[in-house]
Amino acid sequence: MMAIASCKTNPVPTPSTLLTPTLTQAIWPTLLGTPVPQPAVAISLGNAAQVRPLARWGKGTLYQAAWSPDNRRLALASSIGIYVYDAQTLQQLHFIDTDVWVTSMAFSPDGKTLAWASNETIKLWDIPSERELCTLDGLAGIFVRSVAFSPDGKTLASGSYETVTLWDVASQRELRTLTGHTWFVQSVVFSPDGQTLASSASEDKTVKLWDVASGRELRTLAGHTDTVGSIAFAPDGKTLASASFGQTIKLWDVASGRELRSLTGHTDIVWDVAFSPNGQTLASASEDKTVRLWDVVSGRELRSLTGYTDGVWSVAFSPDGQTLASASDDKTVTLWDIASGRELRSLTGHTGPVDSVAFSPDGKLLASISHDKAIKLWNVASGRELHTLTGHTCTVTSVAFSPNGKTLASKSCDQTVKLWDIASGSELRTLAAHTDAVGKIAFSPNGKTLASALDDNTIKLWDVASGRVLHTLTGHTSRVWSVAFSPDGRLLASASDDQSVKLWDAASGRELRTLTGHSHWVWSVAFSPDGKTLASASYEIKLWEAASGRELHTTEHTDIVWSLAFSPDGKLLASASSDKTIKLWDVASGRELHTLTGHTAWVRSVTFASNGKLLASGSLDGTIRLWGVQ
Repeated sequence: MMAIASCKTNPVPTPSTLLTPTLTQAIWPTLLGTPVPQPAVAISLGNAAQVRPLARWGKGTLYQAAWSPDNRRLALASSIGIYVYDAQTLQQLHFIDTDVWVTSMAFSPDGKTLAWASNETIKLWDIPSERELCTLDGLAGIFVRSVAFSPDGKTLASGSYETVTLWDVASQRELRTLTGHTWFVQSVVFSPDGQTLASSASEDKTVKLWDVASGRELRTLAGHTDTVGSIAFAPDGKTLASASFGQTIKLWDVASGRELRSLTGHTDIVWDVAFSPNGQTLASASEDKTVRLWDVVSGRELRSLTGYTDGVWSVAFSPDGQTLASASDDKTVTLWDIASGRELRSLTGHTGPVDSVAFSPDGKLLASISHDKAIKLWNVASGRELHTLTGHTCTVTSVAFSPNGKTLASKSCDQTVKLWDIASGSELRTLAAHTDAVGKIAFSPNGKTLASALDDNTIKLWDVASGRVLHTLTGHTSRVWSVAFSPDGRLLASASDDQSVKLWDAASGRELRTLTGHSHWVWSVAFSPDGKTLASASYEIKLWEAASGRELHTTEHTDIVWSLAFSPDGKLLASASSDKTIKLWDVASGRELHTLTGHTAWVRSVTFASNGKLLASGSLDGTIRLWGVQ
């Protein structure tokens, strides 16, 4: 069915339009280190509906790099917006706060317009005037994966589920819909003469060539054995390159559809390919942490660009062909000199997915963990980074402050728990090796015991002073995800994949009670400050009377609930979910009070400051957000 498009011309945004994207000034702070406005009152039942975003730390997770045709700008698409830099100095010129994950972007041939896509939306931005031109509507239920301008700038192509749509840029009218793919269209690209459009669909493993004027399918290029993620025309239009999750790149003769050669050498998924402006060199970006340069005529590998610590998502040649930009999952953008293969400069400051955040007991510090094996400690008032704690050799999965705020514990998939001195940032002790990679840790209220949830269906209790194992708690029949001590330290609660919550005597390690009723894995548990109520999270949230194990209330998000936190007065419960929201609940009634939106990916962690004035959340969109009432 043909979508009906309309272009809604939007006024230049003003500071009052909080959630309206703006090109000239980000409503949210875009760099870590931004001070947080200090709210005057604690979050409470009476003002829960007034909770709003106060700050956002982190520049998001990088996805794509693109040069403007005039070689003056470098645009970076991320999980929270688009950054536009001066291509020579790498000074940030603009930030387009999209408030959604940008899946694709493209400059118009004259460099004056930027098109970007996300979910069910395509927007056009005017670069000179720094304002949004319009939104292409009629895309409900159509997840857009890719966009591309025709060489004359008059047509825009977009790829979505099983379809490619051609739009008239001037009128924003849909011209035609091309069908034939059997899965999401990952990439669309026009030939240099604008007469042919190439499209690749992920899991149907094919590339299709279309006649732009008529919309007729010309041919299907088959031969890849895995998902085809990226395609690119050579500058003369005679050759097409396609990149596959099967670690290979294929070069095709466009006129005949014949495979010319297959380029091998990558050892993991090839995410992106790009031809140099002279057509002699092909660059490829891979999950194997390399960018490779290939001779197009012979298929010979010319050079491998290394130094990344994670997969590389995107590559783009500068219009003069002298520089290559690459965007990596290691949170960097690197500019390379093509002739020598030398790194020219690197742009840092972007962040990976944030898995967990924790306030110190006095609320002055915030600890965060990402996928970079490090823990960061932040001064909440100033937003300044105080320490980066390194020493783990694998992703850190959990952090917890000791009750006196002097020690931080961290758990990692390197199978260790480390204790750190907060004041100096130095490592104090490494506790004996675990056998698992996930699960939370928690200090007892007196700070003498540390509990750790394990993959082997058990929980270990450690003596913090000596590092000695006090008890190993057995009884769960599957992986344990979360543990929490009651405020008086007498009880320990645990959440498991076996769909149960267990209560243990913390002193003896004896199992006291098993709470059942969840329909799926249980990811999180938390005690109320008075210890009378226990909350547990799966796809639904359950509130229990801790003394009797009686179920009090059940409520839910629309997806997995990863984290729970009670307000200091115990009257509110905050929950973080894969549905990209945080919800605030009335503990007494189980009623939903407010939903906090803004994250563009799963929200993995939520925590209240000890004075109740701030709520912090960490998300896979690479940001930490701070919320409060002002």
